[in-house]
Amino acid sequence: MLELRHLQYSVTENAETNDIIKDVSLTVPDGQLLVLTGPNGGGKTTLAKLIMGLLTPTAGQILWNGADVTALDLTQRARLGISYGFQQPPRFKGIKVGDLLSIASGKKLLRRTEACALLTQVGLCAADYIDRDVDTSLSGGEVKRIEIATILARESGLMILDEPEAGIDLWSFNKLTETFSALHAKRDATMIIISHQERIIALADEIAVVDHGVITRRGAAAEVYPAIVSGAYNTACPARQ
Repeated sequence: MLELRHLQYSVTENAETNDIIKDVSLTVPDGQLLVLTGPNGGGKTTLAKLIMGLLTPTAGQILWNGADVTALDLTQRARLGISYGFQQPPRFKGIKVGDLLSIASGKKLLRRTEACALLTQVGLCAADYIDRDVDTSLSGGEVKRIEIATILARESGLMILDEPEAGIDLWSFNKLTETFSALHAKRDATMIIISHQERIIALADEIAVVDHGVITRRGAAAEVYPAIVSGAYNTACPARQ
């Protein structure tokens, strides 16, 4: 279970302090798929980066499975089973897909059959990709799905995905939603996905709307999504923790 307790994040520039995340408390049960949505600049990505350890909170606590991980860095949190998928995944010239999956799994050498199974899970033909370099020859959608395969290889207990639909074609998006649906059906991992896409939002157990650094609304997709469509998400509505 993930718990955020009174989480805050502020930055100071030119003697002015900007509160980006403001006293956010949130509990995400094991196996739940939570979608974070809301207007651009509302604080969604910042909140996700705080959970992953890419940013350090100004105040508050982050607990994962009952352990306080607030002071742990990115690598330490990854060892505890927390993984992060970037909007624009990095590329690694000279590293082949199969080798990247081995590194992600923590094994010196992942068996070819295991690597192929991971690629198949994300909708890629293993024979076409396992020996390719993770470089600019791959499309945005291909790199996104390979990154998700690395998260699967880690057997992460908490998967955080930042706008996985960004910059990919419709076919790749369809495959991604199928992958998320299949992953969630297994309930082996807790998933937090930042997204504005209706098809991803529809997969969620719950939606949390993040605006101006606070959670303005939270609830079941059928309850919250109509309010998002109508533009009512930014009204004064207490978040359910």
